[in-house]
Amino acid sequence: MEESQKRPRFKKKSGLTIDVNALVNGVLAKERTSLAKAITLIESNSSEHQSLSQTMLKQLLPHTGKSVRIGITGVPGAGKSTFIESFGTMLCDMGHRVAVLAVDPSSTMTGGSILGDKTRMEKLVRHPRAFVRPSPSGGTLGGVHRKTRESIAACEAAGYDVILVETVGVGQSEVIVRGMVDFFMLLVLTGAGDELQGMKKGIMELADAIIVNKADGGNIKPAQKTKSEYNQILHFLQPATKGWTTRAYTCSALHYTGIEEIWDIIDSFMENTKKTGIFMERRHSQAKEWLYSSIHDRLAQEFFQDERIKKALPSILEQVTKEERTVSSALEHLFDVYNKNS
Repeated sequence: MEESQKRPRFKKKSGLTIDVNALVNGVLAKERTSLAKAITLIESNSSEHQSLSQTMLKQLLPHTGKSVRIGITGVPGAGKSTFIESFGTMLCDMGHRVAVLAVDPSSTMTGGSILGDKTRMEKLVRHPRAFVRPSPSGGTLGGVHRKTRESIAACEAAGYDVILVETVGVGQSEVIVRGMVDFFMLLVLTGAGDELQGMKKGIMELADAIIVNKADGGNIKPAQKTKSEYNQILHFLQPATKGWTTRAYTCSALHYTGIEEIWDIIDSFMENTKKTGIFMERRHSQAKEWLYSSIHDRLAQEFFQDERIKKALPSILEQVTKEERTVSSALEHLFDVYNKNS
């Protein structure tokens, strides 16, 4: 058999066959088109494509892990997209290669994708050293875990040394992103007191830095006041990273002021955590978390795809909703069905 026939391939909807080995070579050659195709393969819900994506990732794995992974979330109106564009463009101009990925668990409700990101980050998208990927989560929270983590790995293999992971959904997305990045920042606006009424304490405890954006013009003094208020609050909260003091800072993404300082803070954070061993400790912990979340996702997928469960579930659901059967009893019955002869 010829070598070309042995290569793993998959067919796109158009019927075009793509060589996975060629895709790997393209990613390692830092081709953005190949990286985009690789992430499309990772995001596919097809079992065949998922198998091929693992073959691809196995080849890419030795080239991963060398980036700074930064998570970014923010309250509504905080100017997150403007900040990411300004911050990412500055890093690209400094010689870094920047990839921007988005996590949106809320899109599982609509199946929509974050297509607005590319129109809101036009300058960054055009930068030759940047890669912006507006991706749908396409399924459960477990799917978000797997697809985003594997997309990070693909971006690292393609030579991107700064990965910005943006949370688009609300609620669990912050926790998901915190579990896959090194440094996590929260963007806020002036008026800490008003914001805190609608902000969970837990989200603040995830942050390694709080950034008061839009500190420009007549908003400079209010922003400084807000920064002080957050620093007072942070004094009483558990730090997100052992040995690191989370503090609030001001910036204006629109006018590029304070942006360089934020990178200096991240640089200091990386130096500090690598020196103390916290960096690798977190990376190892995240790898374990990834494994456990993957196990949960796989078990749930196999359970619901089982033909016996598909057949039994509708009537059981009806009984539960009509309160003719308890949830615990329904659970036991379904697992009896699943485990029988399995």
